[in-house]
Amino acid sequence: MRPNKPTPPKEKALLGVGLDNSDGETRLTRGKNFTLVGGSQETHSVMQETAIKVNERLDRKGKTLDEVAPAELRDMILDITEKIGANPNRSQRQK
Repeated sequence: MRPNKPTPPKEKALLGVGLDNSDGETRLTRGKNFTLVGGSQETHSVMQETAIKVNERLDRKGKTLDEVAPAELRDMILDITEKIGANPNRSQRQK
């Protein structure tokens, strides 16, 4: 029997999937801590901007994606999408 090799720790990453593509283009963007797939040009651009801004905020806080709590990440993403105009209904959902 072979000894079990230790499994390397898995790094967290954001995965964005856009489902509103009707132009037949294939969109794929990979970056630090994220992979984005599909979507219309507008949706894909919003996903790109959001992922980049998440990384910028994490860098400013001195944290990595592995170190941020899920609730903090959710709030960060909601705040970013609201600021870039991609989440106009956020204030209505919080009422």
